[in-house]
Amino acid sequence: MSEATAVPAPASERRHIWLCADDYGISLSVNTAIRDLLARGRINATSVMVGAPSFHRTEALSLASLNGGARRIAIGLHVTLTAPFAPLSAGFAPLRDGAFLPLATLLSRAAQHRLKPNLLTIEIADQVRMFIHRLGRAPDFIDGHQHVHLFPQIRDAVLKVASELAPNAWVRQCSSAVPLAGRLGDPKGLLVDWLSRGFRRRAQALGVRTNPAFAGTYHFNDRADFAAMFPRFLDRLPDGSVVMCHPGIVDAELRRLDPLTTLREREYAFFLDDTFPAVLASHGVALA
Repeated sequence: MSEATAVPAPASERRHIWLCADDYGISLSVNTAIRDLLARGRINATSVMVGAPSFHRTEALSLASLNGGARRIAIGLHVTLTAPFAPLSAGFAPLRDGAFLPLATLLSRAAQHRLKPNLLTIEIADQVRMFIHRLGRAPDFIDGHQHVHLFPQIRDAVLKVASELAPNAWVRQCSSAVPLAGRLGDPKGLLVDWLSRGFRRRAQALGVRTNPAFAGTYHFNDRADFAAMFPRFLDRLPDGSVVMCHPGIVDAELRRLDPLTTLREREYAFFLDDTFPAVLASHGVALA
């Protein structure tokens, strides 16, 4: 029996997950695609890059308007600390050509504890405050662009700010529910799983809530078959888990800011397809 034709579990027995589209704000076309999927009920969460050039007041209001009535989507802050984006706070360092450091350089400095904790805290707090200013409320959750919120030093600043400025928010941790033997082909997933160990301990000590499990990492290359991979993301997920995704439509702004382009359109097409709800149902999963 195929994934799409398997007998679905009764609705009362399905596990509820957050299917979260990252990077709202990175470009107008990505924003449009994410709002379309939210409005159709094909995803139920998105995280916002408040410092990105395409997160202005109109785009914020268009997103917030989707939470009208009884329907509820989760809107979170996508903490952004890597190039080519620039800080909101004055005096942030280190920078390169006026922008944050590249991902590999940031991770190296964080691992060596060579970042400035007070400047990290100020920048992350400014991003939370910008979120509140634009959307009129605190974020439902907090995560990080390119998983930077899990890095040493940065995680402490994120959890401190979350506990003080968004005490009702949960923060994304990225440990998998799948045993190690089933994940050896996913080096990115293994790294964020390992980083999440210390992150969870610190969150628990501060009383900051986290999601029980996480999925959605894969190698971004032209051969990636998202439709074939997605069902595996649902394996063993407990109730309340997060599946990360990056749906979108490619435009010039996206090409300027991020190397992840055409794969976003594949993800978007998969979520729009009529078979997608059946995939969820056949795995005993529903959107929270």
